[in-house]
Amino acid sequence: MAEIKIAAEARTEFGKGAARRIRRADNVPAVLYGHGSDPVHVTLPGHQLMLALKNSNALLTIDLGDEQHLAIPKQVQRDPLKGFIEHADLLIVRKGEKVTVDVRINVVGEAISGNLVILENSTVSVEAEATHIPESFEVSVEGLDAGAQIHASDLELPRGSALAVDGDLLIVNITAAPTEAQVEAELAEAEAEAGIEHEAPESETAEGDAEASAEGEAAESTESESE
Repeated sequence: MAEIKIAAEARTEFGKGAARRIRRADNVPAVLYGHGSDPVHVTLPGHQLMLALKNSNALLTIDLGDEQHLAIPKQVQRDPLKGFIEHADLLIVRKGEKVTVDVRINVVGEAISGNLVILENSTVSVEAEATHIPESFEVSVEGLDAGAQIHASDLELPRGSALAVDGDLLIVNITAAPTEAQVEAELAEAEAEAGIEHEAPESETAEGDAEASAEGEAAESTESESE
């Protein structure tokens, strides 16, 4: 992964008011920490940071002019509606140092028709060198049939990386697509458990009324004959 250099400014104002002023200027308040050093509070250009963090494990060089810090994103807070970055915590790393990160899974290819491809885990945790963190793992399901499974141990890891999870962790599961009857049965069962009742169609209601009327007339006729 290539290093992304971002020019930063030291931040001396704190609190909600200061943070709002920073965001109004299209910047992002951030904190650098790690290796036992005191936290470094900085202001980063919002658009540049957003582009850099399109990959959640981006390797950043934070340039403060007189000093530079190599860092990776540790926690990023985003506006829940608009999605822009509100705050970033960045972990200082060193070249050669190993870190544990979650790497995205990309599924490619097409399974055999009539099957479902279920992504059981969209990321997998790996230990990798800070300067060689994989951007993603590509998993092919081309031509796979129901019953096929792909586990963490099946992933092709780059040199110097190792799984930080059990190799049996299920990543992708191929199952047979349910039939229409199975879907309807599952839906009916779920509705029954939820206590949902459906009104009978008008044709069925009319038919039921007619049957009830006929039964009533038959009963009256029987009573008349008995008299």
